[in-house]
Amino acid sequence: MNLKLIKASPEYRKQISDMLDEWYETGEKIVPYSICRIDYHDFEYYCANLECKDTGSGFVPDSTFFCLDTDRDIAVGAVNIRHFLNESLLLNGGHIGDGVVPSERRKGIATAMIGLALAECKKLGIEKVLMVCNKDNIGSAKSIINNGGVLENEVVVDGITEQRYWIDIK
Repeated sequence: MNLKLIKASPEYRKQISDMLDEWYETGEKIVPYSICRIDYHDFEYYCANLECKDTGSGFVPDSTFFCLDTDRDIAVGAVNIRHFLNESLLLNGGHIGDGVVPSERRKGIATAMIGLALAECKKLGIEKVLMVCNKDNIGSAKSIINNGGVLENEVVVDGITEQRYWIDIK
């Protein structure tokens, strides 16, 4: 399995659309939120508006990447990297939000995808990366720990226990 992070572009319309179609069919919450906050069926608009450039309304600049399995030419997941943390992201959200389409889970994709995202964080000058996951999401916690994540603490947000992990990438 050879994975790489790609930006949404017309070249990858089919792969991204197929992945999102599958994900929506499951009825499951899609993570990261950035890939489902606007409709992907108008793909040109989707590509142009996927990333947050306006820092108003409490948002921070971000970069969104899709994870492409180049051996099979399919999109298997996505990561959203927040360029810095505001108060809300420091508590619950962190620098990286990631998700793997349900049919591709338990194959090591999340661990590899986070590793690729950390390389992108380094390019942005981020030296310590915060990742947050629900305490009951054992797979996510393992993927974070496999990339050097060290548990700082647990916080309760809206009745859900969240684990906060830091990854030093200096």
